[in-house]
Amino acid sequence: MTARAYDYRGLTLLPDRAVWQGETRTLWIADLHLGKAASFRALGQPAPRGTTRENLARLGALIDKHAARRLVVLGDFFHARAGRTAALLAQLRDWRESRELLECVVIRGNHDLHAGDASADCGFVSVDEPFALGSVEGWHHIEGGDEKASGPLLLSGHLHPVARLSGPGRDSLRLPCFCLGGRRAVLPSFGEFTGGHPVDANAWDEVVVTTGECLYPVGASLRA
Repeated sequence: MTARAYDYRGLTLLPDRAVWQGETRTLWIADLHLGKAASFRALGQPAPRGTTRENLARLGALIDKHAARRLVVLGDFFHARAGRTAALLAQLRDWRESRELLECVVIRGNHDLHAGDASADCGFVSVDEPFALGSVEGWHHIEGGDEKASGPLLLSGHLHPVARLSGPGRDSLRLPCFCLGGRRAVLPSFGEFTGGHPVDANAWDEVVVTTGECLYPVGASLRA
C-alpha cells in the first residue's frame, strides 16, 4: 500500500524525506550536509556541482507548499568547514531573504561541531540537542535509552537510513526510509549527495520507504 503521507503518533511523514508537525506548523528535516560537494572538490576529489542550489530549492518548495512557520534541522546542516564557502553562505542569505518570517533552527550534529555554525546574518539559529517543541523532542543522534517509555516523540537523523527492497529475478532497489519504533522516529537524510546506510528492518517496529513521490510501509519482515 502506497501513500502520499503517513501519520505516526500525531506527525505526518512526507515523501520529500521530511516530517510535518501540524500543531506548530513546523517542518522537520535531517542531514542536509550543505557544502559536502565543495568539501570534496577542495580535496581534489570529483564531486557534482549545484547540490546546494538543488537542496535549497527543494526545501523552499516544501516550506511554501505547507505554509510552514518554522524549520528545524536535526543536525549536520553543514558537512565540513572547507565547504562553508562564501558562495554557499551567500546562497543561504538569499534563500532566507525571501522567507523572512520563517523561524529556522539547527540542532547541532557531529559535522556541525567541526564545521561551525552559520553566521548570524544567514538567519539560522543553532542550538544543542535536545530541542523540544510541543509533543516532539528533536535530536541529531540518540544512543541507548528506553524509547518505549512514555514521553515526547523523539525525532533524530544521523543514520541516513535506506532500505533494500528485493524482487523476482534478483532485482533489488535501495530507497531512503523512515525508521519507526516506540516513541522514536529516525528521518532519512534530506540532502543530495549524502549517501545512505542500510538498516535492519527487524530492529524497528516499522520501516517506511519513500520514492520521493509516495511512501510505502514495508513492515518488520523486510531485511536490509
